Amino acid sequence: MGDSIKRYMKFVKPYNWMIVLTVAIGIVKFAIPLFIPLLIKIVIDSIIGSTTMTAAEQTKQLFYWLGGTALLFFLIRPPVEYYRQYYAQYVSNKILYDIRQNLYGHLQKLSLRFYAETKAGEVISRIINDVEQTKNFVMIGLMNVWLDVATIIIAVVIMLTMDIPLTLVTLLAFPFYAYSVKHFFGKLRTLTRERSQALANVQSYLHERVAGVSVIKSFSLEDVEQKRFDEVNEQFLDKAIEHTKWNAKAFAIVNTITDVAPLLVIAYAGYQVIHDNLSVGTMVAFIAYIERLYSPLRRLVNASTSLTQSFASMDRVLELMEEPYEVTDKPGARPMPEIQGKVEFDHVGFTYEEEGYPVLKDMNFTVEPGETVALVGMSGGGKSTIVSLIPRFYDVTAGAIRIDGTDIRDVQVRTMRDQIGMVLQDSILFSDSVRSNILMGKPDATDAELIAAAKAANAHDFIMELPEGYETTVGERGVKLSGGQKQRLSIARVFLKNPPMLILDEATSALDLESEALIQDSLKVLASDRTTIIVAHRLSTITHADKILVIDHGELKEQGTHAELMARGGIYHDLFRVQSV
Repeated sequence: MGDSIKRYMKFVKPYNWMIVLTVAIGIVKFAIPLFIPLLIKIVIDSIIGSTTMTAAEQTKQLFYWLGGTALLFFLIRPPVEYYRQYYAQYVSNKILYDIRQNLYGHLQKLSLRFYAETKAGEVISRIINDVEQTKNFVMIGLMNVWLDVATIIIAVVIMLTMDIPLTLVTLLAFPFYAYSVKHFFGKLRTLTRERSQALANVQSYLHERVAGVSVIKSFSLEDVEQKRFDEVNEQFLDKAIEHTKWNAKAFAIVNTITDVAPLLVIAYAGYQVIHDNLSVGTMVAFIAYIERLYSPLRRLVNASTSLTQSFASMDRVLELMEEPYEVTDKPGARPMPEIQGKVEFDHVGFTYEEEGYPVLKDMNFTVEPGETVALVGMSGGGKSTIVSLIPRFYDVTAGAIRIDGTDIRDVQVRTMRDQIGMVLQDSILFSDSVRSNILMGKPDATDAELIAAAKAANAHDFIMELPEGYETTVGERGVKLSGGQKQRLSIARVFLKNPPMLILDEATSALDLESEALIQDSLKVLASDRTTIIVAHRLSTITHADKILVIDHGELKEQGTHAELMARGGIYHDLFRVQSV
């Protein structure tokens, strides 16, 4: 736990002075009410119990003390309360803002392997729910706990000045309280972490099912999915109830201790008053101070629960924050020069998992500048893996990939990706306007450049038919558009980017013939005068390629032009014949 707090504190450090200021203001805020029991003693013993003052003098003294106290509460306490609340919320929210900023930047640098192995809902749960839970550490652990401790110390000091033996009786319950907190809240952190993980599982399940609701409806799986969700939800319920049971047991014991303590004080103080060893005013003041003393203790019990939740969430946040980067720039990596377009695979091997089955085996081929090269073969053969290795979405596990003679691991990865355009089978659009989605290719493009790119992608006409043209919101993942329309927007992005190298990963395989024809026209224009690597499912769309590579079970089996491969009568010949039937 100590190590987690130390790592978390780097986000707190820039705001240390504001936290100290907030605690200082809070001490003033909590100290002011501590005057009330002392006021009660003065009123009972020195004013009401006075044998030397007349009724008029007693009344004058009463209103004098009450008036001064009222001014204290009406003039000083309100601004103190305001600034304590404001600074406490401001600091905690700024820290959470910084953490989420840091986490989002961290997520941008993680490889696709991480996202392939981690549920999106799990990531979202940590960034939203767990980061929010760590707010309690700032609000309670760094502020309120110290305020409660300060309140207890001030109250004890005042009580010691009034009567030392009675103060010691008041503090008799403290050791039992401390032991109970240590005993019960040690296990609570583990239970809280398990509860948080169960909640993340619910969120992950919901995220996937909401995204795939069309599949659920098309297969009439509503009842089946309801049962599956009930199972996931019940697992969370079990963890939540287990957490609640232990928490309730802790509160039952600890609160009993804090409730018994006043009985000891009343018994001892009453005995002393009866035997004239203590004034009535002091007894009443002490009873009032018990509430001032044990209210912070009860808050500390609540704080223990909240802090336990916070520490568990802190562990999950820091665990995500320390997820290692798989693809990084090596020390001294230089910017990628302007790409001319020569790509070499030199004995490349690749495995997704350590000691896993090799996806690519001793892959050797060369793409010359300006060439159009197609990768074909059965599904699962390694074609998409090849095009994912070129922009370093993953790093090769053997051999090397070179662009223009330079190992791609020796250059800054971002400067290389800036010069590669990709159009994938699954067109990813964001829930934003058509304009914003196209501008991802070149955020600072002019309107003229934007429209030119859309026209080149055969997208301008359908965009203008949308309700708000280029300002139309496309919905999550472009749900308001057809497959062909989404793909044309993706191509428009690449036209706007105008990269020297182009990768097309089955860009038309899921489209109808009309959409495919429009997109093929766009792609031919886009591919001219630049190195283009195509992963193709429909072989009829790549017969024009300068070179065709046949990939089978991670190995390069054949290469050549369409005519050469057909004449050879091998794997490509058989695949083409099957599709031509």
